[in-house]
Amino acid sequence: MTAHRPHRIVFANEKGGTGKSTTAVHVAVALAYKGARVAAIDLDHRQRTMHRYFENRVETEQRRGIALPGAHCEVFSDTSEQRLEVLAEKLGREADFLIFDTPGRDDPLARHAATEADTLVTPLNDSFVDFDLIGQVDAETFKVRRLSFYAELIWEARIKRSKATVEQQRREMDWVVVRNRTGYTEARNMQRIERALTELSKRVGFRVTAGLSERVIYRELFPSGLTLLDKGHLGDLGTSHLVARQELRQLVMGLNLPIPSSAEAILEVA
Repeated sequence: MTAHRPHRIVFANEKGGTGKSTTAVHVAVALAYKGARVAAIDLDHRQRTMHRYFENRVETEQRRGIALPGAHCEVFSDTSEQRLEVLAEKLGREADFLIFDTPGRDDPLARHAATEADTLVTPLNDSFVDFDLIGQVDAETFKVRRLSFYAELIWEARIKRSKATVEQQRREMDWVVVRNRTGYTEARNMQRIERALTELSKRVGFRVTAGLSERVIYRELFPSGLTLLDKGHLGDLGTSHLVARQELRQLVMGLNLPIPSSAEAILEVA
């Protein structure tokens, strides 16, 4: 009998400031709102952004006397891949999804988590500074010249994973590049980035989906641990907030995650 293994979603990017932790928390809460059981591991033991977000969420629940869907989150501050897998196995026993938030830097455990992902999510800001993480472009034509080290790492991991897919009945890795903060990108530059991403996606095999725009609301929500999905607890929402909620809904749909048939939506994510 095959042991239960939750679907692993790893948010990984060796560059900081791409909205990685914010995206991870919102996806986790969105899945919880759909009735899925969600656990999370914060691998960035220095910043602990995801873990702090869920701590703030619990404090808000206690202060207001309310119950909010969320995720049990633990920080992993060790350096051992084996001990990380022990924690992942422990948290995953009662979870449908296990979410990893990784540091915005080159980190051995982040690499390990990425190679073990069922869904690998790489948030990028719409700039060639961030694009350089996965590929280098020609200065004149903006065509992709070569893969970056990170893209080569994931490419090799997917080759190894293809063997495990057959031998161990593992899922194939789905690599999704999420374009965050597109609203502040100049139109011509956005088109160049889109062409470069399309070209590179064909070579490496990732998918591209729209992410979250830069909005003050995300920074404002952090102290309370609330998310855009917590209708009824946010007060009056403006039009920009409603648009942001729709962006999040489209992002979750774009990730194409396997929602268990046993999960029943407890609130509409809209």
